[in-house]
Amino acid sequence: MVSTLGLRPVGEGERRLAPDLARGAMLALIAVANSAIYLYGRPYGIRQHIIEHDLPDRVTGALAMTFVDGRAYPMFAALFGYGMVQIWNRRRNDDEGRRVLKRRSLWLLVFGAVHGTLLFSGDVLGVYGLLGLALCRLLRVRDRTLLILAGAWLVPVALSSALVYSTPHGTAQRTFFWSLAVEDPLTALALRPIEWVMTPVGMMGVVTAALVGVWAGRRELLTVPDGLVRRAAVWGPFAGTLGGLPLGLVAGGFLGADRPAAVMALNAAHVVSGIAGGLGYAALIALVSRRIGTRRGPLVAALSACGQRSMTCYLLQSVVFVTLLSPYAIGLGGRLGSAATVALAVGTWAATVVAAEFMRRAGVRGPAETLLRRLTYPRR
Repeated sequence: MVSTLGLRPVGEGERRLAPDLARGAMLALIAVANSAIYLYGRPYGIRQHIIEHDLPDRVTGALAMTFVDGRAYPMFAALFGYGMVQIWNRRRNDDEGRRVLKRRSLWLLVFGAVHGTLLFSGDVLGVYGLLGLALCRLLRVRDRTLLILAGAWLVPVALSSALVYSTPHGTAQRTFFWSLAVEDPLTALALRPIEWVMTPVGMMGVVTAALVGVWAGRRELLTVPDGLVRRAAVWGPFAGTLGGLPLGLVAGGFLGADRPAAVMALNAAHVVSGIAGGLGYAALIALVSRRIGTRRGPLVAALSACGQRSMTCYLLQSVVFVTLLSPYAIGLGGRLGSAATVALAVGTWAATVVAAEFMRRAGVRGPAETLLRRLTYPRR
């Protein structure tokens, strides 16, 4: 009989600050990115963001496109790969360790299917579940092979991004995520499973980020950042900004891009540079965590608590957005502009941080995390 002592979940005192702090802080970017998808009832522009006319909304849309869109999810994917290595290292020589990772990934896929069907078809949990199943086969692969695969995967990422998001500027109808603009809840419910199955095609960049995360996890770079991490913290966000700014200017109406070839090239550059930006954000937070050390104030403790309960907080965001923004509920998505929507997204994220901190003080884990752990780890 295999011992399960090394397969138990990580306790509160055993957790590293950097991954939790990164998840907690970057959930704000996830909220901003996801909330923009709920806006409807107006012509759609680049990457299906609504076309706006008021200057505050245009500036907000441009900034969100430049610094958030396509940048947050790659960072989470890198943390996902990093975390899989930590789980694997605890039972590297035990086949049960691989089975735990597979079981965890399969349950993530189930969680994603439920979330995508009932709430938000742009769900990422299912994508990470598929990603986890693939990574289970790559945990023994050499570092050089991992990095080669990560680099080679950028080619299909660029091609898919150029094709998926090459819709004409100013279209009246949505070209994906149709359920978010449908007034009948039953019709939206029927559309969401179809959209959820299509979501991985638009998020192919997470594969490269996760492979780099596995490579970084082997070196524990988030815990002990070195010169490479310091360079990544500078050049990653710089590359993300450089590649995202043109599309941000287009989204804000400050730059025109009418030719299909130009739109495709901008989308490819936007998504590929977003991977570098997401990895750079993770490196930057690793350096901040190293500087903080054990001097954790109330804000750091709350953000870390949110990161430890990131799945619960992520699902809570969807509940709020569906209730407030969807056309078959309160319907604010048909009236709010980008500036107000970003304020709503940040407020929602801040509320989840406060909720996570209350759970931490009460010694309560996130409900979603608790359920996933019970389903993943074998009982004695």
